[in-house]
Amino acid sequence: MSLLENIRGPRDLKVLDGEDLTELAEEIRHFLVHAVARTGGHLGPNLGVVELSIALHRAFDSPADRILWDTGHQSYVHKLLTGRQDFSKLRGKGGLSGYPSREESEHDVIENSHASTVLGWADGLAKANQVLGRWNRHVVAVIGDGALTGGMAWEALNNIAAARDRPLIIVVNDNERSYAPTIGGLADHLATLRTTDGYERFLSWGKDAVQGLPVVGKPLYESLHGAKKGFKDAFAPQGMFEDLGLKYVGPIDGHDIEAVESALRRAKRFHGPVLVHCRTEKGRGYKPALEDEADRFHTVGVMNSLTGEPLVASAGRSWTSVFGDEMLKIGAERPDVVAITAAMLHPVGLTRFAEAFPDRVWDVGIAEQHAATSAAGLATGGLHPVFAVYATFLNRAFDQVLMDVALHKCGVTFVLDRAGVTGTDGASHNGMWDMSILQVVPGLRIAAPRDADQLRAQLREAMDVSDAPTVIRFPKETVGEAVPALDRVGGMDVIARPGTVPHSLNGMGGTPMPEVLLVAVGTMAEVCLQAADLLAARGTPCTVVDPRWVKPVDAALPALAEQHRIVAVVEDNSRTGGVGWAVAQALRDAEIDVPVRTFGIPEQFLPHAKRGEVLADLGLTPAEIAGRISAALARKEAAAARTARKENDA
Repeated sequence: MSLLENIRGPRDLKVLDGEDLTELAEEIRHFLVHAVARTGGHLGPNLGVVELSIALHRAFDSPADRILWDTGHQSYVHKLLTGRQDFSKLRGKGGLSGYPSREESEHDVIENSHASTVLGWADGLAKANQVLGRWNRHVVAVIGDGALTGGMAWEALNNIAAARDRPLIIVVNDNERSYAPTIGGLADHLATLRTTDGYERFLSWGKDAVQGLPVVGKPLYESLHGAKKGFKDAFAPQGMFEDLGLKYVGPIDGHDIEAVESALRRAKRFHGPVLVHCRTEKGRGYKPALEDEADRFHTVGVMNSLTGEPLVASAGRSWTSVFGDEMLKIGAERPDVVAITAAMLHPVGLTRFAEAFPDRVWDVGIAEQHAATSAAGLATGGLHPVFAVYATFLNRAFDQVLMDVALHKCGVTFVLDRAGVTGTDGASHNGMWDMSILQVVPGLRIAAPRDADQLRAQLREAMDVSDAPTVIRFPKETVGEAVPALDRVGGMDVIARPGTVPHSLNGMGGTPMPEVLLVAVGTMAEVCLQAADLLAARGTPCTVVDPRWVKPVDAALPALAEQHRIVAVVEDNSRTGGVGWAVAQALRDAEIDVPVRTFGIPEQFLPHAKRGEVLADLGLTPAEIAGRISAALARKEAAAARTARKENDA
């Protein structure tokens, strides 16, 4: 039996010696490469934190000590060391989450996989320990150098440093290879001194003694203090953190288990906030990852574990690539178009734009709030900024969208990738709130393209809006076939009419009057066409429209709805406050008494699974939609029959 198979919890790590720990680290890397190759997932980040994770669980006693991960995609090793070694369905339905999960283990604290939050969590947990007198408990927050670019991290640091007697350990996982380590015994010795009570008492005594000298005391102390700071800042990058009030340990080789464990134990003995700086290598030990210049195999699909080559060919073009190609064309045509990303240049499709126009693209780091307000400034300065971001991450910048962009009527285009159900990344990554949250923003317009042609067209339409924010949203999947429009009513595309759905209407003569108006939002167009097909086969004629721009509701929609017995809105978004809600409100405002049924996502956090599986579980399938519409019509007919009988009886 391997060493890894004998690890059932953190306690099992504490009996291993140095050679065993080195062997265990190699076993874990071998396991990760082969397990993630079968399912896909975050590989590079986890290969980089093997030794760090082992050292954390040897130095601390989880779950009594709270070990927190930001953003959590590097928690696979943590899962293995806390008894979760069945990775056969990683990120799949019924399998392990790709992030920490409270449902899985008492060792997991934060399920939220949005970056830069961990220090706020740690601050709160440390305060709770202090209030409740749990002085023997420790809080450890692991945060990447990338997540430290987020404003929330610095807000938390400011508060953490203010309480110098409250124990809290911050581990910075620095895998960017941009800082050279301070090597040798001197650095280790200084780190030891800085995290001992004796050193702090000596500093306090020295300050009082020197400042107490007649005449020269205060100037001498200031000179010596400045010299000390200058020496430290010249030899280690700790000055900024120590100026905040945080003791600094490092840089430490994050792949030296003994060194990391020693640093963590020193930090553990200090009775205040300590920052331990660990330098690690993303993709460590796996040649294909180390040779991947783009992101060191940050996320991979199913692949050959020996070569790193994908085993499953792409089923077609992605929405992201269509957007990226069109942005490149627009950039060549319009020098006023610029782009912003929040630490995701490649994932949101801006790589080629950046290569062609390096002076017109900015990666602001994990700082969505800043990105939105900076975009407002760019627009006010005469440019048209495009902020490309995952839909779920725009939630973090709502106030800036509302008060900085919309209030000032700035022409900013927000492109929301991974909108709707994303699937395997789980609850925190589903982009299922944007069309609800943004409904309340005055003047803002939202487009939901149904196919690649519409994405290209609507992106260009958004670029022509200079006095209001615009939003383009699309999902994480391949682009389907183009869905042609038969006609246009107002700004809406009619994509099916009675008699134009695939099935015949079983011998009914002429063109029947439509009974159902299906409003298809974005990629739900194909689902609605299939549902209309099923309804037509049952003798229920339908009209299917794509509103294209779903906010504001098209002025022609209420009149069109009045020609039908029922309206059904199908959206890949929360039902609460979404497009269906807006359509129903528009009908009420127009005093049109046609019932509206909304098919969307209920008010709940969705478990991880493939996108198609999640949609099926939600009932967003042609058969389920057609069946529920038929049932609604049957109830309507039954109610009408009851009313007629009562009137006859009267």
